[in-house]
Amino acid sequence: MPILQSKSIYHGLPVFPQETKGFTAIVTGANGISGDHMSPDILAKQMRERGISAEYVFFFAYIQPKPKDGGNIWSAAEDLVTINKSLLVNFLEAQALANSLPQRILLQLGAKYYGAHLGPTKLPSEESDPRVYLEPNFYYDQEDYLKDFAAKHGISWNTTRPANIPGAVPDAAMNLCFPLGVYAVVQKHLRQPLEFPSDFAAWTNIQMLSSAQMNCYLAEWAVLTEDAKNESFNATDDYPFAWEMFWPKLAAFYGIQWKGPDDNASRTEYHEFQTPYTPPPRGYGPPATIRFKFTLAEWAKRPEVQNAWKEIVAEHNLRNIALEDVDRVFGFTDFGLSVSYPVVQSMAKAKKLGFFGFVDASETIYRTLEEFVDLHMLPPGPSGVAS
Repeated sequence: MPILQSKSIYHGLPVFPQETKGFTAIVTGANGISGDHMSPDILAKQMRERGISAEYVFFFAYIQPKPKDGGNIWSAAEDLVTINKSLLVNFLEAQALANSLPQRILLQLGAKYYGAHLGPTKLPSEESDPRVYLEPNFYYDQEDYLKDFAAKHGISWNTTRPANIPGAVPDAAMNLCFPLGVYAVVQKHLRQPLEFPSDFAAWTNIQMLSSAQMNCYLAEWAVLTEDAKNESFNATDDYPFAWEMFWPKLAAFYGIQWKGPDDNASRTEYHEFQTPYTPPPRGYGPPATIRFKFTLAEWAKRPEVQNAWKEIVAEHNLRNIALEDVDRVFGFTDFGLSVSYPVVQSMAKAKKLGFFGFVDASETIYRTLEEFVDLHMLPPGPSGVAS
């Protein structure tokens, strides 16, 4: 049996032998800000001049292009492919040009690998599931390139597939928690309840979260485990999450009242649309119906919300002077709040090879909100962790 340990709120973590210490790693995207387009030659020159090399590479870099007009945050599928494949290609080719190839490269992908952003998927999603070719998917282009690059240069690889990621970074795009914190503190400032924006299907829907810290623990385990070489792994907190469970806790955390979905509301009070493909990504069955009264992106544009946020910023000396670029910042959370079909990934493959990491999703969201306070992006003073 493997030896396991707990670190703070994170449990079931591996204990590595003493000889696994002292390795070096390059982490792209470590500051949460996507990089620039740099040619491999320029990157290689900088790496040589600065003596940059490492045994391991963790590639987390990502650029979110502007969505198509009227589309969701992932609607510019072709741009996602072009931009994000180039990020990976330029970086890895620079490694080769600089003669600083690592032993192993880990590339972080995500649940969009299974088409979860396009509609219902097979449940639970497993690493062996077939690809979904309903739209271009930059994960496939990146993964294929990584495998070819590794084979060409005689090194190994891993990919991971997290779900929604709670984590605090200065650039709050693609972040589940920052918009939740903004929504809560502004509603409290306005003396309004924390109203759930979507319907009962979204309220009771089960999805998975993938805390940034747990993702790192799994990534570390993957690259240091020989049996995990050249394998892909789902990367979740291994905790079934539903807004029905968490919404009252979030309100208690900030000391405000809350409202769930209204079972007496008429259909006309909801905006309604279907996911775009029939059949959906699972390959059979109907598409899903998404319903919501409002989105946080729409809410954040309201004059009273903008004014309230300016008052909060002035009172607490926050770094976010205005709520800007709200479609990009709030769109990811809006998807998580309105999705009506399960987004569940199996962790069986990682467990069979010895990774048993687990964290309570509520605890990781509380911690992330507190980290945004430390970054001066949210005001201090939430009432504390709810039971």
